[in-house]
Amino acid sequence: MRTHGIWMALAATLAIMLGGCVVTPYEPGAPAVAEQANEPPPPLPVYDQPPCPEDGYVWTPGVWRFGPEGYYWVPGTWVAPPQVGFLWTPGYWGLVGGLYVFHAGYWGPHVGYYGGINYGHGYFGNGYSGARWVGNRVQYNTVVTNVNTTIVRNVYHETVVNNFHEGEGTHASYVGAPGTRGQPNRNETMFARENHQTYTQPQLDHHAAARGIPMQNAARNQGHPPVAATPRPGAFNGAGATAAKPVGPAYHPQHAPGHEGHPEH
Repeated sequence: MRTHGIWMALAATLAIMLGGCVVTPYEPGAPAVAEQANEPPPPLPVYDQPPCPEDGYVWTPGVWRFGPEGYYWVPGTWVAPPQVGFLWTPGYWGLVGGLYVFHAGYWGPHVGYYGGINYGHGYFGNGYSGARWVGNRVQYNTVVTNVNTTIVRNVYHETVVNNFHEGEGTHASYVGAPGTRGQPNRNETMFARENHQTYTQPQLDHHAAARGIPMQNAARNQGHPPVAATPRPGAFNGAGATAAKPVGPAYHPQHAPGHEGHPEH
């Protein structure tokens, strides 16, 4: 694909510029242009997950993105997958030499590598334990997923290990931070070869809307976004939207906002 070729050329150029530093593995489905910054993203905020709005939706965790004014928070949200059987692999930031580079999320038959980052709500660093496909229907794990069983009836109950604690002072938000993984495991390497699809249009609109809301900017909200999660893409002011909890120290950017980021269009 032409997009794949453009990305590979960009990655090769970046690798040369960084003098042979190890680059976080590229995942198919990522955009041709990567965002990059010269300082790490803020710690991941802690927030409550809105209930799943209807059968078949898949949770996509929130993530910091980078724009002209620095980092801004794209709320976690429930999304209709592009096809039956597809799950969401979250995007992630990776430390590449002295730069922090964003790798976009994607849809595919399995959840692949996202750096061992603990996004919570079923994305605890390895795969996804919040839901699964059974035939052509999504089943939801009520242990880690917020489900109103009067609306969503396809549920199961499976205990999982969750190391995402509200009382911690920091939550790693990029590969290279303590507790993350710089390389995919065997299954994630295999999943990287599967057919993937990029963001759906509602997801793209959701990210664009977050970028345009001033208080989603980390320098303004000090790492505690007023809208941390929404029940549907773009529902920033709707019922069910949740704010970040006042956990952890206030974030302050190390540098004044510049133009080193290359936001996705």
